[in-house]
Amino acid sequence: MKILGIIPARYASTRFPGKPLVDINGKSMIMRVFEQASKAFETVFVATDHSKIFDHVTSFGGKIIMTSALHTSGTDRCAEASILISDKLNTKFDIVVNIQGDEPFINPLQLELLVSCFENADTQISTLVKIITNAEDIWDSNKPKVVLDKNNKAIYFSRSPIPFLRNVPNNEWITKGIFYKHIGLYAYRSDILQEITKLPFSALEKAESLEQLRWIENGYNIAAKITDIESFPIDTPDDLEKIKLYFKQA
Repeated sequence: MKILGIIPARYASTRFPGKPLVDINGKSMIMRVFEQASKAFETVFVATDHSKIFDHVTSFGGKIIMTSALHTSGTDRCAEASILISDKLNTKFDIVVNIQGDEPFINPLQLELLVSCFENADTQISTLVKIITNAEDIWDSNKPKVVLDKNNKAIYFSRSPIPFLRNVPNNEWITKGIFYKHIGLYAYRSDILQEITKLPFSALEKAESLEQLRWIENGYNIAAKITDIESFPIDTPDDLEKIKLYFKQA
């Protein structure tokens, strides 16, 4: 399989403007993501709409492509970038991996696990989930949950606790059930990526503000692999300080 890793990088983040360029122990966040992703895949590109990010990635020798400033999601940016990169390299890629640009310490093993879903020829989209071990995460609406069928395909994603444990006190849920949190990584068959970005905004997506529900609502299958590796996304300046402290102590 020919695999293309794409790191969408937007400068104008509402909660953390300029996030891809922040310094983490001597390297920018986007440089760290690029280096980690390059340990898993031969071909990795940053996809951005901002000249500062473009110039910075170029300065450290990374591969980067300019995309439209009108995209509302990383998936949409990946779809455009994959076409531009395929044309630039004159190469057809089978799988496109959407790598979060705000996880500077992403483990390459997670990326390899994500792609392993495509050993099954029926896989259209893949993602990762992790068993929740912190009870607070069950109730945290910023950490989407997912339920899987017996074949580890996603049935539904929600910001609410799912499944709901009827007649069980909230403080006992962590010991009475299994809950999966969603790790925000995706890989797509190249043709499927182009299809899903043309789908209209859906009712479930609007209700939960989770784009993957649009795909499920339109009949696409999302295969999931269970990882035991923790992820450390940086959404705010406070998250940045926490992750610096964590890795200083580790």
